[in-house]
Amino acid sequence: MHHLLRKQIVLFLLFLMGMVSYTYAQSPLYRMHREDQTYYFGITLGYNSSYLQSAKSNKFLESDSVLLAEPGSSGGISMGLLATARLSDHFQVRANPQLIIGGAKSIAFTLGSTRLGEASKQVQSLPSTLVSFPFQLKFNSDRIGNFRTYLLGGVKFDLDLSSNSSARNADDLIKLRKGDFGIEAGLGFNFYLPFVTVSPEIKISYGIRNLHQVDDALKYSNILDKIQSRMIVFSIHLED
Repeated sequence: MHHLLRKQIVLFLLFLMGMVSYTYAQSPLYRMHREDQTYYFGITLGYNSSYLQSAKSNKFLESDSVLLAEPGSSGGISMGLLATARLSDHFQVRANPQLIIGGAKSIAFTLGSTRLGEASKQVQSLPSTLVSFPFQLKFNSDRIGNFRTYLLGGVKFDLDLSSNSSARNADDLIKLRKGDFGIEAGLGFNFYLPFVTVSPEIKISYGIRNLHQVDDALKYSNILDKIQSRMIVFSIHLED
């Protein structure tokens, strides 16, 4: 996962350097009155790397049948709409509802006995299709030619359409709740082109709610206490 994340960051930086070079090579100043608009809209395309952060319960220490519980992750894509409203020369508010497809999470349980020295693995895959509703405050730098940077922070609410919280499946090892909320922070760049503003962005999303729905009827539900979502998102916004 870390190797894939490093590769994504390198590609993001290469794309950013190319856009900076292209922007500074342009002598005309584009879309000079863009920031005077009260509001404007756009679309979002993105890629995310998401995973779960878990905390063990006291019953984990008492169990010798589960030696290890390790969350896993994979990438997913996102598509969404963008609405931005001007507050002042440097501050804006933004809504960015998105559909996030993929990014399936998993938890791998290492089973065995410390006395016998034997171990085996059992993995529960947790498919994820999220409808995400982020609301953010942006702080914009001064514009330099056709380029500027911005910082953002905000809150989000996620609804997982693939949640197994209501399932009655004996093969499930744990259940995750459908709804989640959290906080976000990120860094982005505006590149002003003749007919569109292209804004690459990197954002960290930190889930606050405990997603674990404890069910004593499931095999290993009681060995875990908290399960929270984490996500790193690479996005490109195309704004009118």
